[in-house]
Amino acid sequence: MPEHPSRKQQLETLYLDHHRWLLAWLRRRLGDGQGAADLMHDTFVKVMGKPGRLDEIREPRAWLTTISRCLLIDHLRRSELERAYAESVAQLPGDEAPSPEAQVMMMSVLLRIDALLAELPPRVRAAFLLSRLEGLPYAEIACRLGVSLPSVEKYMAIAIRHCYQMRLKLTHEELLPAAPASLQGGPAL
Repeated sequence: MPEHPSRKQQLETLYLDHHRWLLAWLRRRLGDGQGAADLMHDTFVKVMGKPGRLDEIREPRAWLTTISRCLLIDHLRRSELERAYAESVAQLPGDEAPSPEAQVMMMSVLLRIDALLAELPPRVRAAFLLSRLEGLPYAEIACRLGVSLPSVEKYMAIAIRHCYQMRLKLTHEELLPAAPASLQGGPAL
């Protein structure tokens, strides 16, 4: 019976065989060498957590590309959220600007909320954001998404249920009790 390489050997082989092209692929998409290197390493950290034999993957480049693409999308979404938040804080009058500590806390909460909303299917997330951020009525959302009004109602029920579960999870993790009551969606006590 042939002896299979250890998990560590499989990971080393995968890394040595594919890290250069993966770094180049990420650099082309990101335009930032250091950021690309960070994402490439994050990809291999994610690989380390995957079960199964790494030497039996039929298309390692496709597999690594899929993992990297997901990490890249998360990175770009996070960067856009950070940029938008920084712009909104910069527009506040000096005496209304939150303290650096409050800004860090708010950014952390925003990133967590964004990550939890990213768990929703794309149409559900779109319907929820159109309703809650843009204030559109369900009929307008149905037109924009090209779906029926009952579909929008179903999407909103899914999104609201997810947000309720998200709030319970965040409250349980004690992330939101320190945030202002207005962010928690309830009255200040």
